[in-house]
Amino acid sequence: MSSAHKSLGPLWLAILGSAIAMSCSREPDDDARPLIPEVHERTGYLPSSLRESSGVAVSRRQEGVLWSHNDSGNENRLYAINLQGVELATFRVKNAKNRDWEDIAIGSCPTGNGDCLYIADTGDNLHRRETVSIYVIPEPEISSRQRGLLRDTEAILRIDLRYEDGPQDVEAMAVGPHGEILLVTKGRRAPIHTYVISRSQLLAGPETIARSRIDPGVQRLRMLGRWVTGAAISPSGKRVVLRTYTELFFYTYDASGSLIPQGDPCFIGGSEPQGEGVDFLHEDTVILTSEMLPGRPGPITLVRCPT
Repeated sequence: MSSAHKSLGPLWLAILGSAIAMSCSREPDDDARPLIPEVHERTGYLPSSLRESSGVAVSRRQEGVLWSHNDSGNENRLYAINLQGVELATFRVKNAKNRDWEDIAIGSCPTGNGDCLYIADTGDNLHRRETVSIYVIPEPEISSRQRGLLRDTEAILRIDLRYEDGPQDVEAMAVGPHGEILLVTKGRRAPIHTYVISRSQLLAGPETIARSRIDPGVQRLRMLGRWVTGAAISPSGKRVVLRTYTELFFYTYDASGSLIPQGDPCFIGGSEPQGEGVDFLHEDTVILTSEMLPGRPGPITLVRCPT
């Protein structure tokens, strides 16, 4: 997210939240209203080292561990935290550069052995990057002895890709059950769409062309826009969530990459300073993280929406 938009902060989000509440139908004459979460609970706040958390991934092998990172202009570091926001470990990612890290996901490693973290260096506010990158890192093991220490980890793979229809601004990524990657455009300048990149494409190298496109049906609001800032796939691989600053969109998902909407969007309001991270904690529960703004720390929020 650019500094120009960050400076708008809470005022912009308050206006956006009001606009969604007043005009939230998918079509101008539709009387439908967004769903309200069954659970919307603040579990903690991000540590000061994570001032610009733009993605979050829930470990599937290490209970209670969340992974996050900062946005562009920050160091190439991964942070392990818990649900209360306590920093458990910090890792410097060798062979990687944080040009504009926008999301993080966890999934099976490309080799099929163990879990890996996938970091999406795909941000492009001005639509100028001809090539973007995804870094793949084996998930580090966390121990109490690591707290307070800066350790090194290494990207075992860098996936360089370009979009067949030119540069795109992408802040949302998810890794599917078969090793495929979903990338969802933000939608600031053009309609929102999704690229699905298979595992075989990822390993073909040295550069991948993102061709497959799916319309997830997220319509931009008429006045202020509706921007996708994060994505995740559930532990079963059968559900997908896309998030904006104020809503969650849920889908059923299959191996073909099809996204079938599951009801109306779930309205999470403007309680986050600048919400960008999302992942499934369980099949029906998601965790959200947000960047900080002056006077507003970045919260960690647990949400469960009606199905």
